[in-house]
Order: sequence, then structure tokens, then C-alpha cells
Amino acid sequence: MIWLGIDTSNVPLSIALVQDNQLLVEWSSALNVTHSVGAMPAVEEVLKQANIKPNEIDAIAVAEGPGSYTGVRIGVTIAKTLAWTLKIPLVGVSSLQALAGNGVFFKGLICPIMDARRLNVFTGIYTNDFNALLPDGHYSLESVLEILAAKDEDILFIGKDVSIHWEAIQQVLGKRAIRAPFHLDLPKASVLIEQAMKKPLPSIDETHHFVPEYKRITEAETNWHSEQKKAES
Repeated sequence: MIWLGIDTSNVPLSIALVQDNQLLVEWSSALNVTHSVGAMPAVEEVLKQANIKPNEIDAIAVAEGPGSYTGVRIGVTIAKTLAWTLKIPLVGVSSLQALAGNGVFFKGLICPIMDARRLNVFTGIYTNDFNALLPDGHYSLESVLEILAAKDEDILFIGKDVSIHWEAIQQVLGKRAIRAPFHLDLPKASVLIEQAMKKPLPSIDETHHFVPEYKRITEAETNWHSEQKKAES
């Protein structure tokens, strides 16, 4: 069985092909390149390197969010279009869980982080068997650190955006806060596929109803709600 994995949920981009539980090709980049320009050519290049035609793909795994609104939308749109065109199943995986998967051998808690501005983050708290102690969501960093401070275990922080908040994290957690090596900070589409393979394959018809998990409302929706409240007052 051949899987294509696509993760465009934040600045990093990762594309992978896995065949019969073996990684064929994986391409990842942390460069700030617009995914609308770079993602589909990356998919085409990975297929070319593996000498696999699109109609040979059996299923697609996609990072469903949270993360960058635009990034998540681009990846999901590409994955849905390919899945529907090829008539193959589409499986969504939490962007944060996939990132946490890079720390699977860590013996404490795992906290993947994506910056959400204004001292907020997209995050969750995971054990290394991917039991979520804190569900994926949009939280203030302060509230997440309060939860972690009450735990006994060391915490592995993973993600390119951890560096933005590292000083604040260390101030609260001290030596219990462990910074993941830089090579684990990028999402890996191969990990995304591994986690998707543990889920039941949905029907082809479910592709139409697949939606991203943004975990917060968009700026446009926020502005709309604000205008509604002003109109009502």
C-alpha cells in the first residue's frame, strides 16, 4: 500500500511517500516559502523521485491543523483534490500530534508548540504513547505552563516556534523543560503517515465532508462578531 503524506500546517513543509511500511522519499523544508507555490511541486518531485505515478497512490494523510490558517487550508485543499480525483481515502491527523511524534522515545511529557501570537500558542500535552493530557487547542502560554508546572515529569518541547517562548518556559519550569534537538523541530510527513495508518480508512464519500481543525476562529470571523456586538449595543 502506498501512502502520500502532506503537512503544510505551519511555515515548515513536509511531503513523504511510504510503501508497505517502508519510507521511500521524504522532503522537508523550514524555509519561509508560500505553500501555495511550493507544496504541489514538492508533491510532484517526491513522486518523480520514487518513480510512482499518482494513480498508484492508495491513500493520503494530511495535517488537518491546528496551525497557520492559510497553511492548513492549502494542505487540506491539495489533499482533498488529489483524494477525490484519484478516488482514494483521505485521513486527517492532528498537526500537533504529528509533531509530538518526533519525541516518541522521550520518557516524559511532550509539548509541541506553534506560535499563535500575543503570547498564545497552539499546543497540546502528550504522553509518548500519544495519550493527550491536554487536548489540542489555542491557549495562552501562561495557562499551559501552569498546567505543566503541576506535573512531576520532565517535558520535551518540540517545534520551530519553541525558541520564541523558550525564556518564559524556562522561567516557570526550570530544568524540567527540555528543548528538543533542532532536527526534531520540523514536522515529518512520514510520522503523519505512521499515525494515519493506525486509523480506520474512511470511505471515499467522506472526502467531501473533510474540514480542517483550526482550533480558533479566523480574524474575519472575529471582526464579524465584534461588528455584530456593536450593532446590538
